[in-house]
Amino acid sequence: MLLGNKCDLGDDKKVVSSEKGAELAKEYGISFLETSAKTNVNVEEAFFLIASDIKKRLMESNDGGKSNSSKGTVKVADKSGKEKKKCC
Repeated sequence: MLLGNKCDLGDDKKVVSSEKGAELAKEYGISFLETSAKTNVNVEEAFFLIASDIKKRLMESNDGGKSNSSKGTVKVADKSGKEKKKCC
């Protein structure tokens, strides 16, 4: 995943434009997301997308998730610490 940070800044202050970021991510076959820690834009979404991707890769590498083993299980909780039921 490629993250563009400080999306709260105006386009004139960005070092890399949104278009260039999306283009680069497409070139590498990865997702692109702009974030801002200051205004909390897409921060949580970025973590959930990363967790979802990790889970997907683990499932693909562990017999497609067909076994009853908990190996490869990823649990994701929201801010309250409660586990999300349908995350990925």
